[in-house]
Amino acid sequence: MTSLPDSALPARVLELVFDQMPDVAFFVKDASGRYLHVNQSWVDRCGVPNKQAIIGRSARDLFPHDLAASYERQDREVLGGAHILNKLELHWHRHGRPGWCLTTKVPVTHGNGSVLGLMGISRDLQSEPGRDGIPEGVVRALDYLEANFNDTKVSPSLLARKAGLPLVKFARQLRRIFQLTPGQVIARKRLQAAAHRLRESSQTIAEIAIECGYCDHSAFTRAFRAATGMTPRQFREAP
Repeated sequence: MTSLPDSALPARVLELVFDQMPDVAFFVKDASGRYLHVNQSWVDRCGVPNKQAIIGRSARDLFPHDLAASYERQDREVLGGAHILNKLELHWHRHGRPGWCLTTKVPVTHGNGSVLGLMGISRDLQSEPGRDGIPEGVVRALDYLEANFNDTKVSPSLLARKAGLPLVKFARQLRRIFQLTPGQVIARKRLQAAAHRLRESSQTIAEIAIECGYCDHSAFTRAFRAATGMTPRQFREAP
């Protein structure tokens, strides 16, 4: 098993710190995509008994094929120098519970600039908080989104107007409440509705796309795959 030099990344210290954060999954991988360090939250998400069941293994050893392929595509981008910052994703835990998260992945480099591996976190998003703690204007905007998410004209600027706020201030409040941008709030609502229909209804994928605010089947497939790593059909057929 390979390891990253401690001088390049105090990964064991970070692992210890992230073990104290149950809503944040932390991982470090080598340049071949094998896990070197993970925290307990990542163990729980993978549904394995302990960290030793993950260390030295790759995504394809731990996740369904389509999901693993998505993770590996991301890893190749990061190992090539890209940064993935706060990407909204829908994860399905081993026991079938869906969970939204914001994923960040960055390359780990040596002093000479060569890429040694990557480090990432995946922060679980809490369910929507009680309305009592949300400003009245934001509640109006959220209620409007709830009733009209299938309208392709719904946009961050439209929701800001419904809230009676400048877009910048509206975005700041959503970030404080949900840790999401207005665009991510809209995307999450549409994708939640689509995921539920894919699992619970017999509607066609094209019908679901239109009902959930996408202009066509292709746009829905692109958005759904970006968030879940699977096409709508693969998601529907997954065990």
